[in-house]
Amino acid sequence: MRIDCPCCGPRGVAEFSYGGDGTLRRPDLATRETEPFAAYVYDRENPRGSHVELWHHIAGCRHWLRVTRNTLTHEITGVEMAGRFAGDAARLGGQGT
Repeated sequence: MRIDCPCCGPRGVAEFSYGGDGTLRRPDLATRETEPFAAYVYDRENPRGSHVELWHHIAGCRHWLRVTRNTLTHEITGVEMAGRFAGDAARLGGQGT
């Protein structure tokens, strides 16, 4: 499997570390209830088909990426910067998607 990093271009999956489900949202830190945090940490779906995941480019630019991947075929249909750098691939010298 190859991931087309927006900064570094296409790279083998060995350069990346899987970071988990890219659709999860952290509960509000102001809440005092433990259930939302327990669900955020422990409850996971095992999706079949297209899914958004987080990947960390540990052997390259070290940016976090949001990768849309088919969990059945491993086909990658989208890659974008995650977090505060989302949409900044051109500014960072991006080559990829």
